[in-house]
Amino acid sequence: MRRNWLFHFVGILTVLVPLGVRAELVVLQDGGRTYPLAPLLGVLTTLDAPPVPPAMNDLGAADPVRLLPLRSPRLTPGPVPLRPLPELYQNTLTRPVFLVGADPRSQTWLRQHRSLLLSLGAVGLLVQAETQDDLETMASIAAGLPLLPAAAIDLIEALALTHIPVLISRRGIEQ
Repeated sequence: MRRNWLFHFVGILTVLVPLGVRAELVVLQDGGRTYPLAPLLGVLTTLDAPPVPPAMNDLGAADPVRLLPLRSPRLTPGPVPLRPLPELYQNTLTRPVFLVGADPRSQTWLRQHRSLLLSLGAVGLLVQAETQDDLETMASIAAGLPLLPAAAIDLIEALALTHIPVLISRRGIEQ
């Protein structure tokens, strides 16, 4: 009987102790233009307070224009001879990736290879762009291809890339 009582007491404590545990929220970063998360979740808002979404024209850090000028200093437009993809990356590469800039050579290459890149399901990284016009021009040429602005410095260093445009696939690194 005593053992049964002790078992129930420990069970009740196990349930009640977490209810009394509370921690203060810690602000990790506040750039002055942050928005509370609760209105976006809907579940945490009260019924009498309508959710207040952020302004649609202010994408914050997701705004690609904030990345400009986008530069990858070790890359220049130029020829890329076919070479094998290092064995270390052959099993980790799930989709082909291409790197382009907003330079004339990259624009021409993207126009010429767009159909092939679409058929491969390739994802593009725009690694050099100076202006919003550059972003818009490359997006219109890519039309239908995912093209993300990114410096891609880690990828450039890991694969010892020196020129763009470049296609990275299981076949190898090529233009």
